[in-house]
Amino acid sequence: MNRPQKDLPQSTTLEIEGAGMAVRLAGEPQNPALLLLHGFPSSSAMFRDVIALLARDCFVVAPDLPGFGDSEPIDRPSFSHFADRLEALLAQLGVESFHIYLHDYGAAAGLHLATRAPQRIRSLVIQNANAHESGMGAPWAATRAFWDDPTPAREAEATAHLTFAGTRGQYVDGVPPDIAGRIDPRRWEEDWRILLLPGRLETQRALVLDYRNHVARFGEIAEYLERWQPAALMLWGRHDRFFDLAETLSWMKALPRLEAHILDGPHFLLETHAAECAALIGAFVRHVDVRR
Repeated sequence: MNRPQKDLPQSTTLEIEGAGMAVRLAGEPQNPALLLLHGFPSSSAMFRDVIALLARDCFVVAPDLPGFGDSEPIDRPSFSHFADRLEALLAQLGVESFHIYLHDYGAAAGLHLATRAPQRIRSLVIQNANAHESGMGAPWAATRAFWDDPTPAREAEATAHLTFAGTRGQYVDGVPPDIAGRIDPRRWEEDWRILLLPGRLETQRALVLDYRNHVARFGEIAEYLERWQPAALMLWGRHDRFFDLAETLSWMKALPRLEAHILDGPHFLLETHAAECAALIGAFVRHVDVRR
């Protein structure tokens, strides 16, 4: 299923701490900022069908994380270092406070921003993003074994998804056929093309190991949520093979005022429910910004 992309802004490459970072910008800079953070193995193109709608109310900042999309890989890739570069990007753009869209790997980087400077966070938009043990079911067994004993053999098991089939699987594994059929195959084909570029698979292997540091921060993240109780919207594709549905309850317990929507979609929810999600996000951020 092909999607129109005429409203997708071209990415601009900015030099951030010595490496080029691609970012799509839309909307008026004087409006509240919305930082859109993608996951593996995607890029800011994940937001192609929602950027124009969200830019009506927000200054949209949609970067490609280092080593993803059109952004250059960096030395010693980690989610903490990604957060450093996101902070530098926001500073270069003059963004002081912002809403933040957390998805997959983007959450591991974005929650560093939230815990470092909670007062900057206008709200959280949580889309299939782990911050609790409840989200990490059986599919994480090989990765956990690698974290405990990072041998080459265990690394091979934990990174077995770094193939064309594994890249496709991020989009369609465990997804009902009628929903999977709505996802454009060009998405995983383009992701795999980028993963084959120099330095990209090395970045992904490093992040598989570094994700253990995100898991180790779950206690710190819980303290942040309990103390600050940020305004939050959850959009969750229930057919997610990687992040267990039980994670949604953990988010709701941590944030009792959370607005939660569990949708009949995949891990990459915007591939099938872009219009619904854009409408929910737009209404949510308008409400939050009026209250501020």
